[in-house]
Amino acid sequence: MTKHTYDFGLIGNCAFLGLIGTDTAVRWLCWPRFDSSFVFGSLLDADKGGEYSIRPADPSLEFTSHQTYLANTNVLQTDISTAEGSYRVTDFAPRFPQYDRYYKPLMFVRKVEPLQGTPRIRVACRPVGQYGELALTRRRSSNHIAFLGLEEEIRLTTNIPLTYVLEEEDFVLNEPKYLVMTYGAPLEAPLESTAERFLRSTVDYWRTWVKSTSIGSFQQSQVLRSALALKMHQYEDTGAIIAATTTSLPESPGSTRNWDYRYCWMRDTYYILTAFNNIGHFEEMERYFHYIVNISTKVQDRYQPLYGISGQSKLVERELPLAGYQGNQPVRIGNDAYTHIQNDVYGQVLVALLPLYVDCRFLDPERLAPEKLVYDTLALIEQTMDQPDAGLWEFRNLAQKHCYTYLFHWAGSHAARKVARAVGNTEMEARAERLMRAAADHIEQCYNPELEAYTNAIGSPHLDASGMQLILMGYLDPASERARKHLEALEKALKTPEGLFYRYRHADDFGTPETTFLICSFWYVEALASVGRVEEAIREFEKLTTYTNHLGLLSEDVDAKTGSQWGNFPQAYSHVGLVNAAYRIAQKLAKPNFV
Repeated sequence: MTKHTYDFGLIGNCAFLGLIGTDTAVRWLCWPRFDSSFVFGSLLDADKGGEYSIRPADPSLEFTSHQTYLANTNVLQTDISTAEGSYRVTDFAPRFPQYDRYYKPLMFVRKVEPLQGTPRIRVACRPVGQYGELALTRRRSSNHIAFLGLEEEIRLTTNIPLTYVLEEEDFVLNEPKYLVMTYGAPLEAPLESTAERFLRSTVDYWRTWVKSTSIGSFQQSQVLRSALALKMHQYEDTGAIIAATTTSLPESPGSTRNWDYRYCWMRDTYYILTAFNNIGHFEEMERYFHYIVNISTKVQDRYQPLYGISGQSKLVERELPLAGYQGNQPVRIGNDAYTHIQNDVYGQVLVALLPLYVDCRFLDPERLAPEKLVYDTLALIEQTMDQPDAGLWEFRNLAQKHCYTYLFHWAGSHAARKVARAVGNTEMEARAERLMRAAADHIEQCYNPELEAYTNAIGSPHLDASGMQLILMGYLDPASERARKHLEALEKALKTPEGLFYRYRHADDFGTPETTFLICSFWYVEALASVGRVEEAIREFEKLTTYTNHLGLLSEDVDAKTGSQWGNFPQAYSHVGLVNAAYRIAQKLAKPNFV
């Protein structure tokens, strides 16, 4: 079996995201929001997904492609070479400071320039609406084409003769050409000079952002690429960070594990904020805090596992009549996991909000997170202490008393105790300590003396990669014999010969998982570093970097046998895992003798 990789580059400006193929085709772009319908979606259906490409004119001619990012930016360059000549397509979403704010319009800019010879090219531009069900009408103007039928106008402004674009006729590329596509507010400025200015300003913005990133020397280039990818997954308007750019890319071919990941999972809050903190980016942390606090103030009975990017709670799942990625169906939008009971979210919220009280950069925690919020969340932990739940892997037809849930009951109560001490609330401190003890008692009920490890749930014989968090969250002393034995048991049960990790190996609602979950592999690297096996951690980390695509971007899942990428892409949480694992190793390397 050949190795499958996602041969796309990601562009974005914290208002929208797009995936560009190595053949210049825009395979995925949703407007006006991350979770809107695609306007280009050939990733999921070649016929219904529209097209936006700048390909060689003769489709029978062979061509080669080389795709890279401009160093330390999210500006993508794709070089196409044929026997006739070569050309470069530079793709970017403008983003730069302007008038004390960030300028991040719904604008996609493409610059096409000849490099050698006399390349002939053909531009196709056919956006669609309503996930391919709506064909847009076209209106030709003096220097642009308007595409009508959506709530707002899509406009393509270009210095390519409009006839060539409308009729998809080929032409010789003998000078730079520009294509600026907008949703809503159009470009009302000189085309060429404005596009060049936006390009320079966007390059400057990303390079300045990179310079403000605090990272060690360990695997610096890959950490920066992951940080840049993670940054683009934040919907800046609300501060939400989505799990992935896409929907319905299968966890493995034919598995039907095709989910919509364009939402914000509460359970991953702690890991995301840790990643931003580890690379020294306070602004992103603060925006995400605001998003979490805004949701938490609306909670009545329970937190949902996930919310929409604007905080919406109903994310009704439905299937679309689309062909699917490489024929993998169903194609889903929405995610019924919003109805699940996942009780680890309460601890996640408390651990995430802790910096509001203990980080000196936050001067007014009461403005963001009143003590009532901590009280209410502790009450939810107490309420659900003996309640089975779906667990972090979101089992659809199985409820258990999960070890991971109790770990975050413990960690959340631990965080609440720190808050209580910071604000001098002795009653809250006593309640938090009582819940810590109760959670620890439940965790210990998951310990299996024969395996010398903690199983995934009380009374269960199965091990689960999330058990590594017992070490990473500090419940188990990393220097202890119990932590060492626990990690060894997890290795034996879940690690592949390649060093990758399965989430679990027992059957769930859809059978036994066939691919490994990449963030679990990064948790393993962190666990190795934590217990002092630093040289192994470095070796395993370096292996994991071979599972990126040609641009350093990570998927959700990896087939251990072929090294193939599967699952939604790019997966923000895989990049979170990489950043946090690299940080953990760098911290260890900074200490004498890797102590």
